[in-house]
Amino acid sequence: SFDRWNEIFNDAVLTAALIDRMTHKSYVINMNGDSYRIKETKEWLEKSN
Repeated sequence: SFDRWNEIFNDAVLTAALIDRMTHKSYVINMNGDSYRIKETKEWLEKSN
């Protein structure tokens, strides 16, 4: 989520400007639910052990 991006960039002004430019004239879709990639990776790891 955008509220955690400052943890990576360590600069609130830079982070806000980056998010502003990325989301300008765009649609942000908040997707909740289980990730199929994580599910497949867990299944693959269980099979390989």
